[in-house]
Amino acid sequence: MEHIQTLFLLCPFVFFTTVTSEGNVCSRPELGGNIEMDGIQRYFNPGAELTLSCKQGYTPESGPRKIVCGASGKWTTTQLLCTPTRCPYPESLQYGDLNYEDTVYQSTINYTCYAGYILTGASSTVCQANGTWSAPVPVCRPVTCGLAPIPEFGVIIYDRKIRGNTADYGVRVTYKCLPPHALFGNEKAECTASGTWTKTPECREVTCRPPENIDHGYMSNSDQRDYDFMETIRYGCEGDYVLEGSMQIVCQKDGKWSEKPSCKAPCSVGIQRGRILYKEQKLWIKDLQPNRVLHGQIVSLYCMDKARKCGYAVTTQCMNGNLEIPECFEEPSVADYQSQPSSLPSEINQC
Repeated sequence: MEHIQTLFLLCPFVFFTTVTSEGNVCSRPELGGNIEMDGIQRYFNPGAELTLSCKQGYTPESGPRKIVCGASGKWTTTQLLCTPTRCPYPESLQYGDLNYEDTVYQSTINYTCYAGYILTGASSTVCQANGTWSAPVPVCRPVTCGLAPIPEFGVIIYDRKIRGNTADYGVRVTYKCLPPHALFGNEKAECTASGTWTKTPECREVTCRPPENIDHGYMSNSDQRDYDFMETIRYGCEGDYVLEGSMQIVCQKDGKWSEKPSCKAPCSVGIQRGRILYKEQKLWIKDLQPNRVLHGQIVSLYCMDKARKCGYAVTTQCMNGNLEIPECFEEPSVADYQSQPSSLPSEINQC
């Protein structure tokens, strides 16, 4: 037993003399640039070789991978370059965003979904040492609502096909009411990001009292009854009266009829002698039979430019039975009209 203890006490001395007997030794090298070496040995004799490698997550790019302990106790240099392992660029996230700075080892990607969408899967992923991401790309699934509520006496139309009993975020519906009901509220509703529909409108019954006739006109229906919402009545005018406005009125949601048209009276050209321009034709006033111009039509009368000794036409328009004669018009005398018609402003050279 004493012999064994003596040998154990001498061992440190023996190890030291073994390392130092051949000259200067090299200490364990300090390695940077994500380079590493195997083992835990601290001292090396001249001529010893060490094989270097890249740390986990790094890839060798160039340079020798071995260093040698020199007689001076210095290690040879190495040009080994270890670069971070790169993961593939991530796929895009439909209906969402991804946020990252790089795709090398230990880089992180964070995923977020747009409003109205819920993230299914991991919200982040890390580039691993083997060049793969720690988690697959998640999916942004739309928030869903139940089927849109239908108001009493109403119908709805979806803007896209619906499967099952749910509608995705952003789906819209259009509301319509069954006659004689009118829609009160927004015509459209939408499945929102909170999973609920915007406010549902109401369908209320609407009727209009029998409308009155218009002066010099007639109606397509004169029944003395209440008319349903959106029912229509047409108007027309008697004789040469002209209808101004829409020929049709409609029962509106406020229980009132839309604006009624009116019948406008024709005009007579208030001269006894002279020539006029009407419907692109020059007519003596006596040839205008009957002497009647419809509302809105245009007539031209001829005036004299005495300084230049030429004639010119001035237009005037029939407005509900009134046709104003231009101030410059001078009605010729009976003698001039009958014996010298060629001297009238309508017959001489035009200015």
